[in-house]
Amino acid sequence: MSFSNLFRKKTLASILQQGGDGEHSGLNKVLTVKDLTFFGIAAILGAGSFSSLGSAVFSGGPGVVFLFIIVAIACGFTAMCYSEFASRIPVSGSAYTYAYASFGEVFAWLIGWALLMEYSIGNIYVAFSWSDYFTSLLDQCGVHLPEFLSTSYQEAKHATQGESFIAWNNAPIIGGLKIIFDLPALLINIGITFLVYKGVKESKNFSNVMVLIKMLVVLMVIVVGGYFIFSNDLTHNWTPVNTEGVKSFMPNGFKGVMMAVSGVFFAYIGFDAVSVLAEESKNPQKDLPRGMIYSLVICTIVYILLALVLTGAADYKLFEGVGDPLAFIFEKAQLNSPVMHFLIAICAVVAMTSVMLVFQMGQPRIWMSMSRDGLLPKKFEQIHPKYKTPGFSTILTGLVVGIPIFFTDKTFVLDFTSIGTLFAFILVCGGVMLIPRRQKEKGKFHLPYINSKFVYPVLLIASLTIVHLNFPTYFSEIFDFSDSSKIAVNIPLIVFYSLAIIMAFIAFIKDLSLIPLLGLISCSYLLTGMTVTNWTWFGCWLVIGFVVYMLYGFNNSKLNKSKLKATIED
Repeated sequence: MSFSNLFRKKTLASILQQGGDGEHSGLNKVLTVKDLTFFGIAAILGAGSFSSLGSAVFSGGPGVVFLFIIVAIACGFTAMCYSEFASRIPVSGSAYTYAYASFGEVFAWLIGWALLMEYSIGNIYVAFSWSDYFTSLLDQCGVHLPEFLSTSYQEAKHATQGESFIAWNNAPIIGGLKIIFDLPALLINIGITFLVYKGVKESKNFSNVMVLIKMLVVLMVIVVGGYFIFSNDLTHNWTPVNTEGVKSFMPNGFKGVMMAVSGVFFAYIGFDAVSVLAEESKNPQKDLPRGMIYSLVICTIVYILLALVLTGAADYKLFEGVGDPLAFIFEKAQLNSPVMHFLIAICAVVAMTSVMLVFQMGQPRIWMSMSRDGLLPKKFEQIHPKYKTPGFSTILTGLVVGIPIFFTDKTFVLDFTSIGTLFAFILVCGGVMLIPRRQKEKGKFHLPYINSKFVYPVLLIASLTIVHLNFPTYFSEIFDFSDSSKIAVNIPLIVFYSLAIIMAFIAFIKDLSLIPLLGLISCSYLLTGMTVTNWTWFGCWLVIGFVVYMLYGFNNSKLNKSKLKATIED
């Protein structure tokens, strides 16, 4: 085996021939820019906005709006890189396909393997969150589902109080095993799988209706919540008193704001799912980039307004452990609006249903692309003769999401999803820097080229200076010498700043494009918020993926077979 074969690349021509030219794809091309924008909003505005906003607000206070802007900028750079690839390679596969053309086969496989975490494993978290809101809605309607049928086994096993604790104590026992599983989460997964299996046209119409409903209700939250804030003179909540007795928009400082990175980033996960629908788009080179960017801009504005409403309606400290923050502010102790509380519960169910729909559509199309390349068995690329969807892959995705519902919990899959997605984002941004620049073509998205030779080093120095002047102890805290017996070192930040400095030298020498470089650096910074445990699990996942690739994909790859054929003919 030659080591160089791990990095064999596909040409753009061969990728396009598989489906992007409109002649070789068996999928229905029915999606417009409006549909793609709605799919993007459906994916972004969902579980993160309706659940993780609470923890983000608690950590950062009103100043968390700055973090939404920072993360939006990072995602914006990434979206432009996705758009550049989508314009050049308008086929299903998302970051997997893009990595194949820029980094080579082994990286493409690892990206596809990592995207399992975003599209499939991430949907497990969405299913659990959907179940929480759905059971809450049932309770408001006077229907109570037994606790052992509305919580995960792992949560119940480790619970010391609350409904999960009740579930563990009251669960029926069959054959010595407690029967505890999240029935609503399981049922919504089955329903979504059936809908996606039936076809993209039906899914498109269903998704568009759900997006309109939840956008209307979110708008009501912003308008009604804003009205209550100003009419009840609650604007003082935007400048709470910090530990030093000073009123501040960032009561916990910038460090507190950055502690909310994981919750805020999770709220943005999903915009890249639009890129997997390339072969079902009427005009992918033009509409895919617009759909991604439009959905990202719209959701950023919504998030900023929602964060301001949340922090204005109640003191930010009250959001500790709150999993339904949008409903929480309308409870009796806060704004006291039972009607809005009920509407939010309905909206959350609708929002997370649409998120599951988009992610459940994304995973089969990635597997389909991998199968086309010989990295997975041919069964994965099989198109249903009637519904024109990747039938086998869709059913398998439903099983990948559904089976772990019986034995995992939200915390684990949330961490897993975030780190895998950031890994994919970094490789997409890096991949754009590796492909050659091209002439601008009419009717296609074109990533503006800005030479980073001098701009990036200046931006880096300016950023470090601003941080030092505003937060004098920031860099000294990376190396904590307060305890002489044990020196605390923040390894992720050291690695990040080393990377940032190294990239400054490379940018100067290679004249790298500024936008993808900023995307790579900003996403790398977000990775510094991941714990050692996250990195350990992710590392194990990549190792398993590499073993699977070596056992099947390496030898069955079409690139490998074509090379062998050429060798035999010679």
